[in-house]
Amino acid sequence: MGWRVRPAAITDLDGFVDLAMMTGGGFTSLPQDRGALARRLERSDHAFATPIEAPANEVYVLVLEQASTGRIGGTAVVFSRIGVDWPFYSYKLGNLQQSSRELGRTLAIQMLNLTTDHDGASEVGGLFLHPELRTGGLGRLLARSRYLFIAAHRARFGDKLLAELRGVLADDGGSPFWDGLGAKFFGMSFQEADAFNGLHGNQFIADLMPKHPIYTALLDEPARSVIGQCHAKGRPALAMLEAEGFSYDGYIDIFDGGPTVTARTDQVRTVRDARALPVTALVEGAHDMPRALLASGRLRDFRAWIGHADAGEGLALPCGEAELMTVGLGDEVRHVGF
Repeated sequence: MGWRVRPAAITDLDGFVDLAMMTGGGFTSLPQDRGALARRLERSDHAFATPIEAPANEVYVLVLEQASTGRIGGTAVVFSRIGVDWPFYSYKLGNLQQSSRELGRTLAIQMLNLTTDHDGASEVGGLFLHPELRTGGLGRLLARSRYLFIAAHRARFGDKLLAELRGVLADDGGSPFWDGLGAKFFGMSFQEADAFNGLHGNQFIADLMPKHPIYTALLDEPARSVIGQCHAKGRPALAMLEAEGFSYDGYIDIFDGGPTVTARTDQVRTVRDARALPVTALVEGAHDMPRALLASGRLRDFRAWIGHADAGEGLALPCGEAELMTVGLGDEVRHVGF
């Protein structure tokens, strides 16, 4: 197959437009707007080209490409630091326990608190894979390539990573959580609010959303029932995140109520376990080599792929795989078990 992940470029714009048309809308990292996609790719290209000593709101867009044909099969994004241009808002679930001696009752009341606790963290997101390619491990390649990129450019990212998962949506694309809460204050549908957020950021939330805690008992049942639940199509992504060490700690998305999961960057499994070694041997055929996730190059030259590797003092790779990924003797390759 020869699929690899590399930095996206403005020349990939047509491929990104095609991917955006497959999302069904509402996917903020792939807006169905050619101009917005072009701006995102230009911003990413600038980030890859700029010398950086610390994260400062860069966006790195990666693309899954078939090496032999140039076919675009998916994309993923890493945000170096959130909460820079505007605060990164979340709801934090909390409990207030109250007692009445006269009634002999104690109640634990669940509340939603608007917070910016995640400002300064890095974010992994924007994962989308062509429907025809959702077998064979390409989703894992695309998802985990972000962590190999972070490991290879550690100074460009924060000490905490987060990921937001899509919340439960109705058949018509609406959000029960938004309808039960946000719509009461904004006078717009979920689709309108989500699209506006994707293009302009969520400062409008700070402008109009109540600052006081919201008691979940006052929400209707459809809204309460989806708090912290991810969309059925997002469960495989959640499983991959949990396998990397991400966990849910009561933070939810302000639009659809989906869960936000976090991890310490250096404890993410792929970041922690990946090792960089020089290529010391190129051999004919994979033979009994273990399957591995591999990456080479820096910034615009970054490449990640599924292959085979035998690690000792150096790294042995199959000739055919190395040639396809333009890797030679002496090149440093980062590898981790697949």
